[in-house]
Amino acid sequence: MTDEQFLHAFESTQLEEADFDHTNHVRAGFLLTRKLGFVQAIHAYSTALKALTQYYGVPEKYHETITIAYLVLINERLDQSPDIHWETFRHDNPDIFDKNILQKYYSASQLASPTARRVFQLPNPH
Repeated sequence: MTDEQFLHAFESTQLEEADFDHTNHVRAGFLLTRKLGFVQAIHAYSTALKALTQYYGVPEKYHETITIAYLVLINERLDQSPDIHWETFRHDNPDIFDKNILQKYYSASQLASPTARRVFQLPNPH
């Protein structure tokens, strides 16, 4: 699937749940951040992700802090190489594909909190 096809499927809730793994979460965030810029990508990504979780029947899986924190990481990396393509980004940033990367910034208890799920929280120092 091309980047354009993937992004269209993401934004129109046409991705199968089994196909929307962590790598594809990052891919969607990467594509939207590169296309729209960071601020607009936050809105577009979170709107599409909420629609997908609703479509999949698991709206409780949406997590605001995790969503925005990953977009922050993606945006930081894109600042270094704004014209980078997806496969190169994926190859050059393996740490973003580690689901535990946010543990460098957040405690487990903070990420597990209902507040962090509802609203973006800045990391608390460990």
